Amino acid sequence: MSMWRAPHQKPAPAGRPEEQHGEAVGVQGCDEARRPRHEPQSTGSALLMAALTRENLQRALKRVRANKGGAGVDGLDIDQTAAHLRTAWPVIREQLLSGMYRPSPVRRVTIPKPGGNGERELGIPTVTDRLIQQALLQVLQPILDPSFSEHSYGFRPGRSAHDAVLAAQSYVQSGRRVVVDVDLERFFDRVSHDILIDRLQKRIGDPGVIRLIRAYLNSGVMDAGEVQKRTMGTPQGSPLSPLMANVMLDEVDKALERRGHCFVRYADDANVYAHQQGRA
Repeated sequence: MSMWRAPHQKPAPAGRPEEQHGEAVGVQGCDEARRPRHEPQSTGSALLMAALTRENLQRALKRVRANKGGAGVDGLDIDQTAAHLRTAWPVIREQLLSGMYRPSPVRRVTIPKPGGNGERELGIPTVTDRLIQQALLQVLQPILDPSFSEHSYGFRPGRSAHDAVLAAQSYVQSGRRVVVDVDLERFFDRVSHDILIDRLQKRIGDPGVIRLIRAYLNSGVMDAGEVQKRTMGTPQGSPLSPLMANVMLDEVDKALERRGHCFVRYADDANVYAHQQGRA
């Protein structure tokens, strides 16, 4: 049984589907003029309407199931959430369209970094919020990704860590044997919410989506039973966080390109390759 009972018109295609990679998959767009008359007052967001079509949500749920993952602060696993949304979804959907939806805080989890070099903080959203974020990702990725640098390889459709290694090898083989590590340590903890929102507005200018992403950034982190509010940082662990990171770090990529550097970036790991020390 589908959890989305309300009928939806099939949207008109807004672009070609993207190759599936990580959690990023393509989606068809939505013609807002086809909205059923019983829809609640929306934020004027065609992208948000596209994200909430039945087809896109079903694809998002399939992806969330495939990625597995634990429960968020509500304690509900994937099957329990699916059962809950069969009755709760119409209200949640109306809240999303009206701009009244408030995401749950993420559950704070720490895991060891590879090599025992400290810990990495993760923020685990509820399954409901992972579903909504994945639905947003499927709409936003085809719009934002084509504008990213060709030197960026992390969490992008059709690109992989293997591609990043091959690019790095090609630079070394061309004689660029001086490697400079660009220090992006703790990047995810220091992302300014205001700067991220400003950069998103310049790229998509969609009020409903911008408002919802701002709500996710402001949702806070649950740690030891207390919610910690933040004005900085995007905890890793949510479907949207890699895309948001690429939006922020694209400015770094473009700055390196303007200086004529050869470099490879994978998420928050970046190396610049040069012929001699002075060039880097």
